Amino acid sequence: MKHIFIALSVATLVFIVAYVIVHNDATAPVIEGTEQPVARPTDEMATQIEQKRDLIVLDTPKPLATVASPITLTGKARGYWFFEASFPVVVVDWDGRIVGEGVATAEGDWMTEDFVPFRATVSYTIEPDIYSKKGAIILMRDNPSGLPENDDALEIPIVFE
Repeated sequence: MKHIFIALSVATLVFIVAYVIVHNDATAPVIEGTEQPVARPTDEMATQIEQKRDLIVLDTPKPLATVASPITLTGKARGYWFFEASFPVVVVDWDGRIVGEGVATAEGDWMTEDFVPFRATVSYTIEPDIYSKKGAIILMRDNPSGLPENDDALEIPIVFE
């Protein structure tokens, strides 16, 4: 009797684990421009990106893309995201440490409230034995006033190659 109970318990556990694995793979979102996601974007990530969509959009790289240094960024931002046709870009590692910095440059007239295309190339350096390959690109609204109410940023999760 004890053996039957153990066998049924093991079978049930195997069924539950298999169901969870299959269910998660079937519903894992595929990021446009990649074959498969590296990890599932959290609801918080997706919400933050969506909330900024009317201010700034990063076309490349896509969220959770695997990147190598230097990273070429392209996208569009409202003219008021720029100051003097540029805004700062930071690459951070899994622990939030800055591993690269650069400047995104407007590729059009930035003195507008409309979207303006931008481009940036940012080099970064990470330790070869880094704990996690996860990181982020942070596109920061240029804020020459220094006033906190004018600060804004878009954080895009990435994976280092």
